[in-house]
Amino acid sequence: MSALLLLMAIVLDALLGEPRRFHPLVGFGRWAQFLEARLNRNALESTPFALRLRGVLALVIAVGPWVALIALAASAGHYMHYGVTVAALYFALGHQSLRQHALRVYEALASGNLEEARSRVGFMVSRDTGKMDAQAVAAATVESVLENGNDAVFGALFWFLIAGAPGVLLFRLANTLDAMWGYRTPRFLYFGWAAARSDDVLNFIPARLTALTYSLLGSTGNALRCWRLQAPAWDSPNAGPVMAAGAGALRLGLGGGAYYHGEWEERPPLGSGTPPDASSIQAALRLVRSGVMLWLVMVIATEVVLHA
Repeated sequence: MSALLLLMAIVLDALLGEPRRFHPLVGFGRWAQFLEARLNRNALESTPFALRLRGVLALVIAVGPWVALIALAASAGHYMHYGVTVAALYFALGHQSLRQHALRVYEALASGNLEEARSRVGFMVSRDTGKMDAQAVAAATVESVLENGNDAVFGALFWFLIAGAPGVLLFRLANTLDAMWGYRTPRFLYFGWAAARSDDVLNFIPARLTALTYSLLGSTGNALRCWRLQAPAWDSPNAGPVMAAGAGALRLGLGGGAYYHGEWEERPPLGSGTPPDASSIQAALRLVRSGVMLWLVMVIATEVVLHA
């Protein structure tokens, strides 16, 4: 049954994409902003311990009620369970949305419209895009596709298979809070600690499964070598393996320095191979799509074997 529910959610995401109105994550984001504004007051005057304590409280209040509610709903009979589970996975998946954003950058680059490409990639990354050349735009887009392949696709699939609707909701909400509060700025350095660490924990296994998926579907030897040698140099324990393996699988040279909030930040290299261009974006999207198909086939095959 997991395979059927998984397939239904994937099909819904492919057909409908991200909801344009009344997206639950948008509402959750407003709820998180409300909590942060009240619990993270006087961030520069409070002690690190107090801020971390408030961050833990904010995380529990932000996520706990919704996970408990969906767990209760999923236990209210078979049909309710199926409907809630498919809906939760559909809302958590961002495969089609990721594809749409990346293709807009690809189309702008392919047509030679660099200004439009810079604008479009700005919706996908947090780095400064105003002075990027075409290669930098392509690199940023490919990196975003690879990283979000884990955050918005394979991580959600993993937690769905492990813990159903409550698991996939917990993963997606924790990931959203990390994106909102996980910055190393004076305001969020300590308050966002709990959100960042919870996302690291929930993403630890999915990130490595994603890296393995990329490796199996691309240049395997190069991907595994890049994963082993380059991932430890990255600050993020999960983004490093995912992007290093993905870049290696695609035989692309990514990473390196970039501007963030007006300041140049040196970053370790990713992958090994040719510099990226517009076609590399399509290659990255194919890699993620092939990974989704591989996971679906493996889930179906596992259920067939278990029920044989």
